[in-house]
Amino acid sequence: MFQLLYLGRDYPQGYDYFQTRLKRAFSKNKQVSDPEKIEVLIAHGNYVVKELEALYMLRKYRTLKRRYYNDN
Repeated sequence: MFQLLYLGRDYPQGYDYFQTRLKRAFSKNKQVSDPEKIEVLIAHGNYVVKELEALYMLRKYRTLKRRYYNDN
């Protein structure tokens, strides 16, 4: 969860929006006790982490490209 909160700092719609959605997702699944379902939820969380990292890397790449390779 802490990794998701850390990644949420740079979320395009804002940290508060991200934090609210994250808390809602965790609260929705707090009653889950089936180990298989928990593993699926953890795998989904890891997928979200990777997608956020890719989003931030792409944004950084586009910024650097714009900065150094102007089409003027």
